[in-house]
Amino acid sequence: MPITSHLFEAYLKCQTKCFLRSLGKTANGNGYADWVQAQQASYRSEEIKRLTQETAQNECVTNPIDREDVQSAKWRFAVEIAARAQNLESTIHAVEQLTSEGRDKLGLFIPIRFIFTNKLHKDAKLLLAFDAFVLSNMLGCEVGLGKIIHGDDRATVRVNTGAMLSEVRKLTEKVGVLLSSNSPPELILNRHCPECEFQNQCRQKAVEKDELSLLSGITDTERQSHRSKGIFTVTQLSYTFRPRRAPKRAKNPATPHHFALQALAIRENTVYIHGTPRFPKSETQIYLDIEGLPDNESYYLIGALVVSEEERSSTRFGQMTNHKSRTYSPSLSKRSASGLIFESCIMGDMKQSP
Repeated sequence: MPITSHLFEAYLKCQTKCFLRSLGKTANGNGYADWVQAQQASYRSEEIKRLTQETAQNECVTNPIDREDVQSAKWRFAVEIAARAQNLESTIHAVEQLTSEGRDKLGLFIPIRFIFTNKLHKDAKLLLAFDAFVLSNMLGCEVGLGKIIHGDDRATVRVNTGAMLSEVRKLTEKVGVLLSSNSPPELILNRHCPECEFQNQCRQKAVEKDELSLLSGITDTERQSHRSKGIFTVTQLSYTFRPRRAPKRAKNPATPHHFALQALAIRENTVYIHGTPRFPKSETQIYLDIEGLPDNESYYLIGALVVSEEERSSTRFGQMTNHKSRTYSPSLSKRSASGLIFESCIMGDMKQSP
């Protein structure tokens, strides 16, 4: 089976996701995953359209790149290129060709990826490096530079894909081993699960197996450490918890996170409080409900419920703002005189909505 960019992207997130995609399994549905896919497809389509409109007609092609005639080609951009080499396949969003001024006039080929998010993660750069790897093998020349155009402002990031070649080669070898196996990889839940189209079916299997990765926050190292001791399920781990007394002389005793206690809470369906909680005393209490877009580092809605002995009132704020602004809202700054302190970077330039 060929290793496509679609499978390579899945492998970067989760081996199980890559395996299920290779089998053509139908996902149960995930609203967020569907939204991300739609946003990415729309952004990619719009950027390709913009690129073709801003480039002269004879300088932009959509035909497949011919390895034999590539040096004599006069195009500047090639869009939606299906690159194939050996068992590798990738649909490259765009390829830019720059011609050197020397005697040989050798072309420099730069793969381009369009990403709709404002924040870039390493996976995006690895995907671009995979595009460059496939393109390099197809053309028979080195492709050591790539571009990522992303976000609302269409920021351009240059990526040294040549420096990532070794990592990409190792990853493709691992993907090849996974796809050649008839048995699925070990199911391990991770942070990508809430964004995955296979979330529901994977979690159902994990619950049936009572898998340790059901404990949010547990690392693979900690999981393997428990397994080496013969502890393979959440139920087994829950029986290992033993509460310990804090040293009498300790002024600020540590309260480490115990996965065994977390497992016990799951087994008994009970909320446990580790230590003695301390709540600050104040005549006025304010409860905040904040909604925002982490990708934009902005908050579009803040709700505040102010409770005191004499009154109870609610306030809404609804204006898009960047968190780096450090101006207090006039309404809540008056409330802070009662003894409560707010994080100014959250409040931003929010204004009270009518």
